[in-house]
Amino acid sequence: MTGPGVATTKRCRNRCAAFARDSRGATAVEFALVAAPFLALIIALLQTFLVFFAQQLLENITRQSARLVMTGQVQSAQMTQAAFKQKVCDQISILFTCSGLMVDLQVANSWSSANTGMPTLTFDSSGAVTNTWQYNPGDAGDIVILRVMYVWPVMLGPLGFNLSNLSTGNRLLTSSAAFQNEPGAS
Repeated sequence: MTGPGVATTKRCRNRCAAFARDSRGATAVEFALVAAPFLALIIALLQTFLVFFAQQLLENITRQSARLVMTGQVQSAQMTQAAFKQKVCDQISILFTCSGLMVDLQVANSWSSANTGMPTLTFDSSGAVTNTWQYNPGDAGDIVILRVMYVWPVMLGPLGFNLSNLSTGNRLLTSSAAFQNEPGAS
C-alpha cells in the first residue's frame, strides 16, 4: 500500500518520535511542575516557624512579667493596669504591637480554681477584641494568674495549611503563669 496517505502518516510518526526524543525543554517543564508545591511548602514552613517563635517569645515575656508581680515590684510601685501592660509591652516589641497585646491579671482563691485556660474572645464588627481584662496583682501570699494574649494574623497558604484557632481566621497566642506572691510582695 502506497500513496499520499501513507506518506503523511509516516511523516506524522517521525515528527511525533522526534518530539518525544527532544529534551531541550524538559528541565523547564520539570521545574514548573515541582516549583509550585515546593514554594507552597516553604511558605507553610516559614509561617509555622514564625508562629512558634512568637509563642516562645510570649512565654518568656509572661514569665518575666509574672516575676515582677510575684516579687512585689508591681504592688510597691502601685502600677496601674495601663502601666503594667506598657511594662509588658516594652519587653515584647519585636514581633508584636502594643495595641494587640492583652493582659489579664487576677487572684484565685485556691490552686484548683486558678483559670489558666484559653479565654473566649468576643469581637466587634470590625474584628477588634471587646473583652474586658482583670487587673489584680494581689497581696503577699495570694495565688495569682497572669495571662498574656495576642491575636496573630495567619495567612492561608497555597496548600490550604491553616494555623488559625479563632473564627476570624487568626491565631490566639496565649501564655499563662500561675504563682503565689512572695511573703513580702505587698
